[in-house]
Amino acid sequence: MKALLVVDVQNDFCPGGALAVPDGDKVVSVINGLMEMFDIVVASKDWHPSDSVHFKKWPPHCIQNSNGAEFHPLLAANRINRVFLKGTRNKDDGYSAFEATSDDLEKVLREKKVVDLYVAGLATDYCVRASALDAVRKGFRTYVVLDAVEAVNVKPEDGVHALEELRKAGVALISSRDIKT
Repeated sequence: MKALLVVDVQNDFCPGGALAVPDGDKVVSVINGLMEMFDIVVASKDWHPSDSVHFKKWPPHCIQNSNGAEFHPLLAANRINRVFLKGTRNKDDGYSAFEATSDDLEKVLREKKVVDLYVAGLATDYCVRASALDAVRKGFRTYVVLDAVEAVNVKPEDGVHALEELRKAGVALISSRDIKT
């Protein structure tokens, strides 16, 4: 069984948002196309309390129940089977979708007999990276869909370095065109 994990395609991570990924909205149409190829589609959301210590590192973003925390309006959210909320406590957490506090992502995937996990979303160098690394550590065959991710690139090469780290960890880096239905 294969599943698609859509990581943090939220307003605050898209152009005009509080912590925008340059060209972050360009992943939306690719992800919408990918969703049609999977019976199981799960997604994560940053879901921070307004007083999170996470904001000592980052500008306030994806504050619980705010417009910035909502999925990008063009994302086909109706195709998502389950949403996992992360970063929900007043601490610096919530990079990996496997850190979700609203539900246990690994448990849900195992119950669905998922073996292959395809990861898409934002941002390559933070939450996509952390989620894919956790997935491969937990024994899932893990794929990052290169045309469905974008990096924030705090430093210009962060995205490239993250992809190299993922490749070395055993994550397959593929194009959406490589996925067989």
